Amino acid sequence: MPDVKRNLRLITEQHVVNEDSGIEGFPLRSWSIEIYLLNEHGEQVPARVFDKVTYNLHPSFGDRAVQTVKNPPFRIAEEGWGEFDMQIGLSAADREHSITHDLNFAQERYESKHVITFKNPKPALLAALRESGPVPGDENGVKSKRAAGGEESSKKKKKMEKNVDMDKLADGLQKLGEDDLLQVVQMVHDNKAPDSYTKNDIEQGEFHVDLYTLPDNLIKMLWDFTQEKGAL
Repeated sequence: MPDVKRNLRLITEQHVVNEDSGIEGFPLRSWSIEIYLLNEHGEQVPARVFDKVTYNLHPSFGDRAVQTVKNPPFRIAEEGWGEFDMQIGLSAADREHSITHDLNFAQERYESKHVITFKNPKPALLAALRESGPVPGDENGVKSKRAAGGEESSKKKKKMEKNVDMDKLADGLQKLGEDDLLQVVQMVHDNKAPDSYTKNDIEQGEFHVDLYTLPDNLIKMLWDFTQEKGAL
């Protein structure tokens, strides 16, 4: 599975509170940070791709210098008088991501954007990533285990012409796991003939293919792959 990139938006809000900071010229401020993903339309969506977010604050925060938040929007709220750069750890199923955030008091509200790259995401992470936009393979309509199947056409060829039990192949394809289905769709995409029938159904999360319209070499590839995966 190719890498998947997502835009991350951090929203920082801060204001002066009516308390003495103890440092002349530096009023005490209340500040907060929230983290969101941006979808393909630039709209904010919950960053459920992350299991938790860990904020590493300035050492002067003492026991609160490291704080972990486990639910979107991963909000942290604190008080302090000083600006500083903080490291933020974002725990996802693929690995621990890390970004640096500039906490400053130039504006009462400001946003910063970061690009996060998810390396070889597995099915569970892919499902979470789809909440913020398509992932590689979705151009072929793959979004669930229903992604492979066979649709009959009016020009269906006889089963024996393919020298393969096409019904058995169709059943086997639908038994494959999501990672394997992604490979199947890629094989179809790369090796189909000009008159091969495929259909995307993005809303239903399905990819339809008429196996009888696929070239013989592709049918053999699909049969061997499905057999290798123990689905036949």
